[in-house]
Amino acid sequence: MRSTGSGTAAGGPFPLHGGAAAPAPGHTAAAPAEAPREPSEGIGYRGPTACAAAGITYRQLDYWARTGLVEPSVRPAYGSGTQRLYSFRDVVVLKIVKRFLDTGVSLQNIRAAVQHLRARERADLAQMTLMSDGATVYECSSPDDVVSLLQGGQGIFGIAVGVVWRDVENALSQLHGERVETGETLIGHNPADELARRRNRAV
Repeated sequence: MRSTGSGTAAGGPFPLHGGAAAPAPGHTAAAPAEAPREPSEGIGYRGPTACAAAGITYRQLDYWARTGLVEPSVRPAYGSGTQRLYSFRDVVVLKIVKRFLDTGVSLQNIRAAVQHLRARERADLAQMTLMSDGATVYECSSPDDVVSLLQGGQGIFGIAVGVVWRDVENALSQLHGERVETGETLIGHNPADELARRRNRAV
């Protein structure tokens, strides 16, 4: 992916190049934000649920899975009759992809952003903002990074990953999840509610 040049300045935003980017030399990350909660790895979401939470059509979901843009990490589809299962983070990525596509970001840059999101730890996502000038997707991990990019006349669109995470969490709390091992349907599964129930049982 092409860099616009200023993204590699020390202490500022840096461009994504299709993998887990590391901060540029001298880059100082913001103070750690509270890591967003993530449901158990044993819980998946079927295609229609993922579509509803991410705000996409099933045709988009199917196309992105078949082209490898966003594949279900819990369970892929094996022939007819099988159901894809998406993880919570998969749904977050789907929603981010949709927003980038809506603003005209190139597929090449979106693929780089998807790989970057997959590789980062949960705590990193809470403070991450992805911005694009149409030619490059940048990661900004502090307010100063965002201001620097905007002052350069480059950042025209930004996505606060932590906000998207919470939006997806709220959407899925009204929808159905599925336990991978048993196939049990979880109605209105909310990971925060499950944590609260576990704490209450332990008291």
